This record gives sequence, structure tokens and C-alpha cells, in this order.
Amino acid sequence: MVHYRFMSTDLMAAAQMTASPLSQVDRRLLPDEIAASINARVQRGELQPGDRLPSERELCEQHGVSRSVVREALSQLKSDGIVETRRGSGAYVLERDQRQSFRMQDVAIDERDSLALVMELIVTVEVAATRLAAMRRTEQDLKMIRRALIGMEYEIANDRLGDEQDFAFHQAIVEATHNPHFIALSSHLEQGARRVIRQARTNTRDRHTTSVEAVQQEHQAIYDAIKEGSPKAAERAAYAHLENAAKRLDMYLKS
Repeated sequence: MVHYRFMSTDLMAAAQMTASPLSQVDRRLLPDEIAASINARVQRGELQPGDRLPSERELCEQHGVSRSVVREALSQLKSDGIVETRRGSGAYVLERDQRQSFRMQDVAIDERDSLALVMELIVTVEVAATRLAAMRRTEQDLKMIRRALIGMEYEIANDRLGDEQDFAFHQAIVEATHNPHFIALSSHLEQGARRVIRQARTNTRDRHTTSVEAVQQEHQAIYDAIKEGSPKAAERAAYAHLENAAKRLDMYLKS
């Protein structure tokens, strides 16, 4: 009964990098390195509170990586309370006393009890955010959610995992709440457990391939409910998706 939006990336296909020749292992390591480099600049005082970080494109050029890698590094910095992002403006260094004190402990994929507790928190946040999104979404919000949904369909059709598009789909839903606290917490939780889900998906990516279409149908149901502006339907669709995804994770763990 527990899950989170990143679990919806359990589309069992091999992830492929489209914007960088880096291997899958490199892709997992590089965001940490980029985040550590930026954090070091903050600690040395080269970047002061209130300073705007280089744009995503500039960071891509500086580090020779894809935009998805840069976004993951920025997500880590957000979860660590080093920076905040402002829609349409970029990422900015936070004042020290603004930095987040909440930290989610690392959870290993074989630590079932700890993983279940983390997912219990995550599903609560995700379902509530989806309900609020149905109540507050704008036409622009719907456009962003739909764009990510179509992006996932394209990736699936080309035998790719579509994890970046999946993240964009759920992030767009959280953004549609127009609640900065939901957005900040959701970003933190996403980053904290992503490693576990990647490991699970990688371990079994060649199994349970029949779930791909079911996952996308669940995404479609969520979008339809948000578009209709029905909070109850959105809540039901989100919960059904997360519950089914938790079952798929359980299949991973039993494999």
C-alpha cells in the first residue's frame, strides 16, 4: 500500500541516455560529483546566499553532461537545503538559516521494514498532492503534465525507460498544487529514495515487461482526473497507481 511517484518509473526497460554517451553507471555517479562541486563553491564563499547558479544549459556545457544529469544534481542540492529553485528564474543559493534540517536516512533495497516506512510517508504526500492538483491546476499546468505523459509514451514506444519523463510528469503534478512546501518536500523525498528504485528496476529490468502498458494507463487515469478537475477521482487514481507500483516493487524484491 506504499509507494511514491518515482516508483512509477518501474517501466521495465533498459534506460538509455539520449543526450550523453555516458554509461548507466556514470549517470548515477555524476550528479553526486556535480552537486559536491557546487556545494564546495558555496562553502568556500565563491557562491554567496542569494546568488543565482548558472543555467541548466551552462552547467551542461561546463560539465559535459546531459540536462537530466544536471537536473538530478540540482535536485540533490535542493534536498540538502543548499539551493532553492524559482519557476522560470533558476536556482539560487539559500541563506544558511534557511537551509533544511530535515533529512531522510538512506534505505537499502533489502531493508523491507525501513523501506515500507519511507514509502508510507511518500504515498501520503503524493496522493494529497494529486488531489490538490485537480483542484488548483491551470491550463499551463495541464499542458506540462500532458507533455510529460506524451513524452513517456514516446520513450516506451522506442523501448526506453522514460524515467526523466516520468519524473517530469509527477513533478508537474506537484507543481500544480501551487504549494511551495509540497514542492520542496516532494523534491527532497524524490531524491532520497531514487537510488533504491533504480537498483530495483535495474535488477529486474528484463522481467515483468507486461506491466509497461498498465503503468501508462495508470498515468493516463491520473491525468484525466486532474483535467476534469475532480479531486476524488484524482485521489483514487493516484492511490491505485501507487498501490499497484508498490506491488510491482514487491515483485522486484522477491526476484
